[in-house]
Amino acid sequence: MIKNLLILLSLCSAFVYTSVSYAEDDMDFDEFAVVDDEGEDMNTESVSLNDGDGPVDVNQFDIAGIMLGMGYEEINNLFFENPSLYAPRRKNSVIYTINQDWKYNLDYECRQNNVFLPEKLEKCIYSLARNRGLLYVSEVHLVRDFTGETIDVYFTSNATDNKVWKVVYNNDVDKVDGPSAVYANQREKKILTFWQSVVSKYGMPNSEEDKWISSENAYDPMMRAYYGQLVLTDKGLNATDSAKNIRAAREKFQAKPYAF
Repeated sequence: MIKNLLILLSLCSAFVYTSVSYAEDDMDFDEFAVVDDEGEDMNTESVSLNDGDGPVDVNQFDIAGIMLGMGYEEINNLFFENPSLYAPRRKNSVIYTINQDWKYNLDYECRQNNVFLPEKLEKCIYSLARNRGLLYVSEVHLVRDFTGETIDVYFTSNATDNKVWKVVYNNDVDKVDGPSAVYANQREKKILTFWQSVVSKYGMPNSEEDKWISSENAYDPMMRAYYGQLVLTDKGLNATDSAKNIRAAREKFQAKPYAF
């Protein structure tokens, strides 16, 4: 016990508290969108294989060429650097964020160095986050104007190399133009065509009527189809990323150098 206490005291005495020095580079954070990380619901519903079906390699599924585990640079090359069926949406096509635990750390660090005004506090937080590799691309939003299709791509933080963990595709097959039998008939045909195309590309669902699963572990890669929507996820990758950030943020919290 005494030995442990001595080690702790020696660590405290060796601790040097450095002041905040954030980038005075006049960086305009209004040039791109920065949003708060609200966290992702880690709860997952259980999944099971249909009778007679086996696992499928959902990691190899793609939506318009986008696959789970891709890095932001790959997405940038596909849709920003080269012509494609999809293009970045006109406003805020790229969203940046900071993991919530790190933002709490940086808020405390800036306030401890007498940065309190909201606009200066925000700049202090974002500048520190950028300089320390904590500000990362969290979302990319793509549109296909001709058909009204959209793709929303979600990334993990730099703690897990800023990889795609969720892709959400939407189209208008479930939209009803009016109540008449004509429009209802058209809607049914649009939905049927969409489902036929989905099955043609990915095969029949192997879990219930609308899921393709890699295993019966809901944290493994999975895709789910809805009317007019496909959602491709790797919740295990997202959970790993969250855990890494929480652990690292706790370890790096800039507490005052208490001595007693």
